[in-house]
Amino acid sequence: MGIVVPKRHAKRSVTRQLLKRQIRAAFAERPGMPPGLWVVRLRSPFDRQKFPSAASDALRQAARAELAQLLDRALKPQPPKSGAQA
Repeated sequence: MGIVVPKRHAKRSVTRQLLKRQIRAAFAERPGMPPGLWVVRLRSPFDRQKFPSAASDALRQAARAELAQLLDRALKPQPPKSGAQA
């Protein structure tokens, strides 16, 4: 699995590495994930003022919570669109 975290979302490389580890862990915790290519897009950058330590538990928990929310939404069954032709 190739994971890319842009510098605009996490300036420090240690923060980017932490985010990559959290993404891998979030996917590993969900064995029912359908195969395929997945794009995980962070909603906003992780601010250095709010998370001064790149390896802090607060940053780890914030990343894990956002990933869990994104994966829950991605795995939720989508209702069929009305007017779709079969």
